[in-house]
Amino acid sequence: MLGKNVKIDIFGTLAENSLYSGFIIDNPRADMRQVYVMTNHRLSGTQECTVIAIASSQNRSQTRLVAAPLNEIYYEPEIRSRLLTTSVRFERIICMYEKSCGAVIYRTTHKDGIKILLVKNHNGKCWTFPKGHIEKNESEKQTALREIKEETGLTVTIEPNFRQTSIYRPFGKIKKQVVFFLAKANESAVNLQPSEIDYYLWVTIDEAMKLCSHENDTKILIEVKKRLFDHANAH
Repeated sequence: MLGKNVKIDIFGTLAENSLYSGFIIDNPRADMRQVYVMTNHRLSGTQECTVIAIASSQNRSQTRLVAAPLNEIYYEPEIRSRLLTTSVRFERIICMYEKSCGAVIYRTTHKDGIKILLVKNHNGKCWTFPKGHIEKNESEKQTALREIKEETGLTVTIEPNFRQTSIYRPFGKIKKQVVFFLAKANESAVNLQPSEIDYYLWVTIDEAMKLCSHENDTKILIEVKKRLFDHANAH
């Protein structure tokens, strides 16, 4: 059901202009079931929506679909917060939309020039950049700074006017957006978070482009190279 467009009869509100309850009516025999509808607008009657999450209580004794009007996007922190207004405590939420923020981190020394930080996540197969899921009420930059500090122990300064996005589907209907900034490390000593990161490397940007196997990461590095090298050569 995740990602499916459905018609829903709205019959009640759990939080005014925030969370409604209703029934899917597209296929009464197969899909007639109660559903929560998230929105920032007033709803009534029949609404066309997309199923954006599947929420389960402890031991999966209760499962509820969560939908939103077409083209409205909500991420897990907001969904989890709004579900607190229900009588059920949902422990596990599978979301259609995921969002992470991080940064391509660099440092400059007289001896080595510009080096890029790559990390390999716990059980991960690929070299990439520090990043993590956005939390409720955080801005993108706040998430990036928090995740970088947690995963690497580094304090960094985010460069202005650089923001790259990567959108992909890791599996199924789940759609993931990753926002990357460019950040300069204020120190070189990396202190990894063992539960999240297994390894790290400081490498040249050309070495980083060879090590990063994801096409999206390579495209971001191309933009980083333009910013750090082409801009410098122009001056």
